[in-house]
Amino acid sequence: MTTSLDNLQSALEAALGGRIKAFKRDRGEITITIPAADYADAMRLLRDDARLKFEQLIDLCGVDYSAYKDQPWDGLRFCVVVHLMSVSLNWRLRVKVFAPEDDLPIVASVTEIWSAANWFEREAFDLYGIVFDGHIDLRRLLTDYGFIGHPFRKDFPISGHVEMRYDTETKRVIYQPVTIEPREITPRIIREENYGGLH
Repeated sequence: MTTSLDNLQSALEAALGGRIKAFKRDRGEITITIPAADYADAMRLLRDDARLKFEQLIDLCGVDYSAYKDQPWDGLRFCVVVHLMSVSLNWRLRVKVFAPEDDLPIVASVTEIWSAANWFEREAFDLYGIVFDGHIDLRRLLTDYGFIGHPFRKDFPISGHVEMRYDTETKRVIYQPVTIEPREITPRIIREENYGGLH
């Protein structure tokens, strides 16, 4: 395993060079962070370079780093994490890219490099509001068409902003402000004398 990781690390450093902003090797895995400006070119190199051959995109997801590990976060807020696999060379790689703007997070789309990224990028857009520049059909995937906001952002309220219900009078689905009042529930503990056969 160590030899394989050494070979992958050498191949990554030779192919990407200064495009690697951060390099982490932990638990038998390699994670590299690429600047947003170099992201599309670096991803194409990861697929096309004969030393790397990452033919498959396995997963792509968004991450909101605000309050990361319940601590204040001093870096960029939104990140896209991609998991790649080289079938021919038997390598796996995690690639991270941070959107340069927190107010409107934008990174390049990789759908032209790996078509499998299509729905993953749509999901990250829907849930985190990360815009993938160059995506040909970037629209919501999991939430409703009229949904407002991005529910996986850490500042999104747990109860949401609106609720949906079917109105029998108008015979259609309507949206209305959330009527749920947040409350703190404390469990009631009842102790019985003979519980569990103990006296």
